[in-house]
Amino acid sequence: MTTAAERAAELRRQLEQANHRYYVLDDPEIPDAEYDRLFSELQKLEAEHPALKTPDSPTQRVGGAPSPAFAPVRHRQPMLSLRKADDEAALHDFDRRVREVLLKGAVDYIAEPKLDGLAVSLIYERGVLVQGATRGDGETGEDITQNLRTIRSLPLRIREAGGERREAIPALLEVRGEVYLPLAGFQKMVRDAEAKGEKPPVNPRNAAAGSLRQLESVITARRPLAFYAYAVGVSEGWTQPSRHRDMLEQLKRWGFPVSELIEAVQGADGCQRYFEAMGTKRASLPFDIDGVVFKLDDLAGREELGSVSREPRWAVAYKFPAEEAVTVLENVEFQIGRTGAVTPVARLKPVFVGGANVSNATLHNMDEVQRKDVRIGDTVVVRRAGDVIPEVKEVVLALRPADARIVELPSACPVCGGAIAREEGEAIARCTNGLSCRAQLHGALIHFVSRKAIDIDGLGEKLLALVIDELEVRTPADIYLKLNTENLAALERMGEKSAQNLVNAIAASRNTTFGRFLFALGIPVVGETTARDLAQAFGTLEALLAAAEADLATEHAEKKKERFPLLQAVPDVGPTVAASIAHFFAEPRNRDVIAQLVRATDEGGAGIHWPAPKAAAEGVLTGKTFVITGTLPGMSREEASALIEANGGKVTGSVSAKTDYLLAGEAAGSKLAKAEKLGVPVLDLAALKDLLAPAQAAS
Repeated sequence: MTTAAERAAELRRQLEQANHRYYVLDDPEIPDAEYDRLFSELQKLEAEHPALKTPDSPTQRVGGAPSPAFAPVRHRQPMLSLRKADDEAALHDFDRRVREVLLKGAVDYIAEPKLDGLAVSLIYERGVLVQGATRGDGETGEDITQNLRTIRSLPLRIREAGGERREAIPALLEVRGEVYLPLAGFQKMVRDAEAKGEKPPVNPRNAAAGSLRQLESVITARRPLAFYAYAVGVSEGWTQPSRHRDMLEQLKRWGFPVSELIEAVQGADGCQRYFEAMGTKRASLPFDIDGVVFKLDDLAGREELGSVSREPRWAVAYKFPAEEAVTVLENVEFQIGRTGAVTPVARLKPVFVGGANVSNATLHNMDEVQRKDVRIGDTVVVRRAGDVIPEVKEVVLALRPADARIVELPSACPVCGGAIAREEGEAIARCTNGLSCRAQLHGALIHFVSRKAIDIDGLGEKLLALVIDELEVRTPADIYLKLNTENLAALERMGEKSAQNLVNAIAASRNTTFGRFLFALGIPVVGETTARDLAQAFGTLEALLAAAEADLATEHAEKKKERFPLLQAVPDVGPTVAASIAHFFAEPRNRDVIAQLVRATDEGGAGIHWPAPKAAAEGVLTGKTFVITGTLPGMSREEASALIEANGGKVTGSVSAKTDYLLAGEAAGSKLAKAEKLGVPVLDLAALKDLLAPAQAAS
């Protein structure tokens, strides 16, 4: 049995190794959540057994040793780390201790987002930046002055504040803050690295740290780093204000960027409300945060509270539930999707991550399994952010057991026993049994009845499974041809009224649009936007089928642009998408189902129909092509598309040099970055309405 001393020694070894990889090599091998768990375990052991606490214990240090590649900088005042609160109870405990020392009933805190970047100290003499350093081990950091000078948001000279609140520039001022990498910049770095065949950065924090510690500042200058100031350390020739909020306002007047998300709150309840609000905003922020920080606003009160070991008593970091965690991959199973795609799924030892217990995670495809070298029995890092499906991010190779087993693609479908094939050049393997495979049939029907497709309200996943098994529904057409009030009412938990409501919904769905119908068919790699573009381009099903048939003869043309020329004439349809469309319509089973769906009811068909194509609308946006991204305030993307098209414009799915405008809402991502790179004008909803003003005035 391992003794407390042996466990403490092992924890110290692991933490020191992690510190070295994280702070010195900028190459972390375990996620922050696992580091925090190990650190907390060592803290607890040392608290229970004080004799185990050694001067070189990681609990007695703030960070890692400074790199020998940079000159050491001794901090005038230690840069301490923060104690952590993992839940609301810990937050209330922190607030209680503060109030007990200060003998107050309620106290004010300054709340700020906890950016996932690199803490730095900036020294200004008579208003000029003379030195910048990393935090290092809290006592000694690294001189990275030249690299910090390249960050455009970081002032090289303090701006003299004017007006009524004029303040003399201090003879000496230490400003502390965070250097970070905005998500758009990080994504560009990843794309650039992959294009060059280089290893991409692990995360924005790692990329920011690596950028700041380049030996050539010209390299740092090419990285889109940003800076936020959040505190003042030492100062000379300046009387500091009594409150932290006033100090931040002064930093703003001096020209330092300060986060607009910082707020003053009162008591633990105010802190909790801020924490929850930031958790809601987190996914839409243009940078990574992993929690929030609460600091006592009263600076004199901070002096009274002081610090203990490596942490000030007047501040706390309240972290969001870990988005990454470490666990063991116990097995790999294979799921079959609606297009026959075979997806490897990791069965995990249950772990709490991202606010939920996770026991399954996607491995995407076999190329990813091989690229990450995932094996059964491995210790893996699992990532879950918000409602995103959990994924296996990477393997902790240092913990790989000797008996770890290689993951192999099955030769037969685990659902129907059909052959599994993988086309040359494709990442995805597929079951070749089509709708004869129950898994594919179920997935295809779920997609067919979904809201953005045919939209049959009330026909959910469980009921679809029942009608497949008990009413022998085998194609989308069977929904219309085989289901009626009598046989639906006989199903488990289906009364006559529910059955009638569903039959009414099925009948209503017969009247649809050409674009929705194409999307409902589930053509591989054809999404909602491409389906709508195909409908606009060809106008009728007959014209599309004829084009697909004609294009098949060009499949093996020498040049890609000469393959599938009719389909590739549609915006955003390239050779791969065109090939998928042509082969889908060439499949006899698909043609039979389509014929059944559109055949009139009095001829024994499902009777699905849509309005005849209209001439393109003329208006103030005629000839203009739009792309929509992000969340628009008070309007769905579908409504925005309809508004643009009603005024003569065209909406496509991807940004190119031919795009006239990008309509961007909140949380706009890669499309916004591409538009800015190509110089495509970016509009918000108000600007779009300004464009439409002449049409509205005329009406």
